[in-house]
Amino acid sequence: MTIAPFGPLEFQLVLLRRMADHQPDLVEDARHELSASLSEMREANRRWQAMVRAPRGRGSLRRYRSVLGEPESSVHRRIGDLECDALLWPVPLWPDLRFEVMIAPGGAVWNEWLVRAPGAAGPELRTVEDLRPWSCTVDEVARAFAPARPMEGSAPTRWALAITDPVTGALYVAEFTWGLFQRLLPG
Repeated sequence: MTIAPFGPLEFQLVLLRRMADHQPDLVEDARHELSASLSEMREANRRWQAMVRAPRGRGSLRRYRSVLGEPESSVHRRIGDLECDALLWPVPLWPDLRFEVMIAPGGAVWNEWLVRAPGAAGPELRTVEDLRPWSCTVDEVARAFAPARPMEGSAPTRWALAITDPVTGALYVAEFTWGLFQRLLPG
């Protein structure tokens, strides 16, 4: 029995699988755009989880390179005292985004999520009314609603930000999956 390769299509299905908890309709549309069945999405997620948990599996960075190929670009960054490299891969389902893997010195993966592609315009975010599912990233919301307070996400690959609407002063929690905005909850 030959096992089909695991590549960018399957990786996009993995991203969608976790997003389905909050945006099932958007995931359904995206899955159809990728011409993938629900069972193919589940199988991609199962295989990804097996790769992540394999006792002798590839390290995180090697896993991303084997699945996504060589990164489209690499940028050296300094965040406070930490120096790291950010590797970026295109994600065909979201052409204005890139999947970013941040590598600490020594090669450990520090963070992995979707970010705006270099040169791509993000949305104008003035009030919480401007937040639409899948329209913006963690960084964009944090900048637009500064000072946003990071919160622990409800699961791996999930993030949350406590934000205040600058117009009403109301508190909210913006939730993200793989770095992409999913939903807004009362704070």
